[in-house]
Amino acid sequence: MTGLLRASVAAACLMGMSIASAQLPQTSTDQNVPAATARQQAAEIARGDPARWSQEDATPEARLRTLRKEMGAALQEAKGACRALPASERSACNKEAQANYQKDMAGARAQAAMGG
Repeated sequence: MTGLLRASVAAACLMGMSIASAQLPQTSTDQNVPAATARQQAAEIARGDPARWSQEDATPEARLRTLRKEMGAALQEAKGACRALPASERSACNKEAQANYQKDMAGARAQAAMGG
């Protein structure tokens, strides 16, 4: 599975779980990305596609490193989506996003070792 696909899966898993209970839109958009993250992404895009998008991670350590980065990005995006909610719903949304991140991170080592 390529890094781009893994990123999409990680984001979908994290966002899908957070979105379902928070009743956020089911799509991920640039509006969910914090400004600092958007600037960082723009700089990365200007340098061209990252190797992780087209090269398979050869080792469990490399897969774990990629998973951690992608899950962290998904968490940032989920928190960005939470900020768009009414104040009364933000805390629960952020807690759920963080819980989903922790759950995903707990399984990341096993997932990386299995090659997916």
